[in-house]
Amino acid sequence: MRLSELGEDNLLAKILPHSQPNARVITGVGDDCAVVRFGAAKDLLLLKTDCVVGNIHFAQDTDARAVGWKAMMRTLSDFAAMSGIPEFALVTLAIERKRKLSWVEKLYHGLNRAAARFQVAIVGGETSDTRGSTVVGISAAGYVERDRCVWRTGGNANDDLFVTGRLGGSIRSRHLKFIPRIDEARWLTSHFRIHAMIDLSDGLGTDLPRLARASKLGFVIEQNALPLSPGCSPEQAISDGEDYELLFAVSPRNRESLKRSWAGKFPKIPLTRIGQLTAKREIRKAKFPSGYVHFRQRR
Repeated sequence: MRLSELGEDNLLAKILPHSQPNARVITGVGDDCAVVRFGAAKDLLLLKTDCVVGNIHFAQDTDARAVGWKAMMRTLSDFAAMSGIPEFALVTLAIERKRKLSWVEKLYHGLNRAAARFQVAIVGGETSDTRGSTVVGISAAGYVERDRCVWRTGGNANDDLFVTGRLGGSIRSRHLKFIPRIDEARWLTSHFRIHAMIDLSDGLGTDLPRLARASKLGFVIEQNALPLSPGCSPEQAISDGEDYELLFAVSPRNRESLKRSWAGKFPKIPLTRIGQLTAKREIRKAKFPSGYVHFRQRR
């Protein structure tokens, strides 16, 4: 069977059960970050690695500073999904020898600028020649308080589903300029009990089913309520991917106070209720469009 027949989630389902976590691992696979206990620390250690690949996540003529920004921020967005604080990063760069030094210098300008935005220290990494496309890999470590960590698995039937910001528009280079919702996630978990959360890196059509599956629930989406980026259709908002917004589940009892408090704290960032989790999968359209799936398609 070829990878194109499996897709990313099915591939991971085949290879990850063979991993051997130790007693300090709380979450090894299946969430935005790995969560582990570290010695006698009162907080939980968060670990995450991610990468951007030429011709997949960025075009060959993309400004290297934007590539660096995206590579770092893409990884840090997963910390936002768990209400975590990133602190350290390692950079692995596999690059074609024909690239100019100036391209690498601009790449690191973007990496450093993105890391500084959240006070993340780049503490090392690795470089390698490659005969293929350029790959920029980021491995990051940080922490989250035990009572503020949010997993994908905690959703309840009838929970409201909210999304930050607007959806769609990655084709217009939005995916090169986003800022992870770390500050917003920290505010959310300091004021409300967030049951489940995920960042929308592969699109609502892929990431919402992931969250629902992790919580062993279904979902209902009101497509007319989706907060659309200018010029985007509801289907593009579901399928385009690379929004890097937060999708989270919260008790409907908090609906009005959440909307009111959010508007006071983040007046320039929309917060939209788009549906709810259900005990049984229930979709109001005959087919819910899919988001991005690695190995199945290309951006």
